Amino acid sequence: MSSAWNASDVTPDGAAWLASAGTYPRSTLALWEERPDAPVVLPCGSVFDVVSAPAMFGRRMLDRLWDDGPGSGPVAQFRGRMLLFAAPGTAQRLPALLEWEEWGGRDSREATRTDAVPPLLCHGTGDAVTVPAPSKSASLSVPTPSESASLTVPAPSKSTSPAAPAPSESFSPAAPEPPDSISPATPPPAGATVPARSASRWLVAPDTRQPWLPGPEVLLWAAVRAARSAVRISIFPPADQDAKVYDVSRRR
Repeated sequence: MSSAWNASDVTPDGAAWLASAGTYPRSTLALWEERPDAPVVLPCGSVFDVVSAPAMFGRRMLDRLWDDGPGSGPVAQFRGRMLLFAAPGTAQRLPALLEWEEWGGRDSREATRTDAVPPLLCHGTGDAVTVPAPSKSASLSVPTPSESASLTVPAPSKSTSPAAPAPSESFSPAAPEPPDSISPATPPPAGATVPARSASRWLVAPDTRQPWLPGPEVLLWAAVRAARSAVRISIFPPADQDAKVYDVSRRR
């Protein structure tokens, strides 16, 4: 397993970027100043999208992004799932790319390579996700209105390299739990707090006001590479479970 990423705390600039996704960023930052250990619910679609993957598969995707790819944007772990922050529009485009590449087949009768990619929950416009607490001892500053207005995320490009965090410890995902999906029809209010959980933490914490975010093509590449790393290809047909076994060493 790669240890190219680190589980660092969110910096004040990273917290300002996260808060800019909500309707009232100053209120979110004020909450974090008072309770830096409080997770909050933030909407997707304007500042970032989020791709939620099962913990083990998400870890393989993260390995591929850091070992062979351009790195990743912010990544968090929440309730046994990996939350990969992506460029706005990724949630709408990624499922279509998976279908086109035949890696996202929904027909359970298909016993092909589509089984290697588990369902990825793509949260975009109209969705909201729970963001882990910035830190248990963070000191966050509230940005001025002019600073909040300047919080824009540049479009990702293949030639852009993220500011990769220094190598640090690896992690072990918590036991999988039911995915924390939120219905677009009834999203909770932005900035609402949720009960803290031990499985909620940052793996790659945002540390700048304009973090690099992978687009759908990058995450497609990571998902395909992660799936291929888990598939064993054999030239022999599957064994017949009901076939008799003979000891040919006793042949005369």
